[in-house]
Amino acid sequence: MKCWLAALAVPAALFAATPLQARDSLGVFDGWGAFRDPQLPRCYAIAQPYSVRGRREYRPFASIGYWPRRGVRGQFHLRLSRAAANDETVTLAIGVRRFTLSGGGGDAWARDKAMDAAIIAAMRSAREMTAMGTGTDGKPIRDVYPLKGAATALDAAALGCAARR
Repeated sequence: MKCWLAALAVPAALFAATPLQARDSLGVFDGWGAFRDPQLPRCYAIAQPYSVRGRREYRPFASIGYWPRRGVRGQFHLRLSRAAANDETVTLAIGVRRFTLSGGGGDAWARDKAMDAAIIAAMRSAREMTAMGTGTDGKPIRDVYPLKGAATALDAAALGCAARR
């Protein structure tokens, strides 16, 4: 029951967490939402973690974005729950796969388009993903995301911007 309530709370929190702006909901799929911002245009699938280790500095999320005018498709972005230490890497674990992300502070991205594609493929076949690193305070960062609904949200975001290229 607790997971079911969390799945409902995540999309509601995502709607409330973002500033009011012109964007269209493409759907909410379990813990993942898909949105289109026609003014940019851009589309994205997004979720919040269901488990965060330690204190939070930021409102964490994982997203996959599409910017048709820029030719960007399926770009993975992660906002950590707090800033990672400068000399530390952020690792994304999805099933048995491990990805070393690039970025800094509270943000991390796939290193290139091939890694974006590999992350998305792994997300489609796993139950959860975990972002791990070490915070500026020396304590572990561990943000855990459910992946139920992620594949459908990814497809909705991709289709939402497909006609706007």
